[in-house]
Amino acid sequence: MDRLLDNARAGPLYLKQPAIAQLVFDAIAYGERELNRYQVHEFVVMANHVHLLITPLVPVPEITRTLKGITSRQANRALGLTGTPFWEVETYDHLVRSAGEFERIRHYILQNPVRAGVVAAPEQLPWSSGSATWTSRAGVDACRT
Repeated sequence: MDRLLDNARAGPLYLKQPAIAQLVFDAIAYGERELNRYQVHEFVVMANHVHLLITPLVPVPEITRTLKGITSRQANRALGLTGTPFWEVETYDHLVRSAGEFERIRHYILQNPVRAGVVAAPEQLPWSSGSATWTSRAGVDACRT
């Protein structure tokens, strides 16, 4: 499924737009740093999907509802699509059961934009945990609106 998503050239590719990717990036930071809903280990915002490896501190459905709610309102407003579903209804979550599986998933997320041909190295994608901007708190306040 990820290969199909990574190679998609049609359909909604809103997250490919820097402003939309940035608002998702900011919402992930806000959920961790301001709402204290999870601890982020890795994440990447791709053109049409997001990977997020976290340790949840509240129930996962609450995390999903908050992230989708914040980002869909802001993205639809920015895109002029108010009232249009931004995210798919379904999500895929998975309980990580071992240190080996955790490392495999962590590596997969970091390398996803490289495998998809978006960047040559993970740190080149600004909207991921591999970027230098992740350690900055810049932009977090934008999620409060």
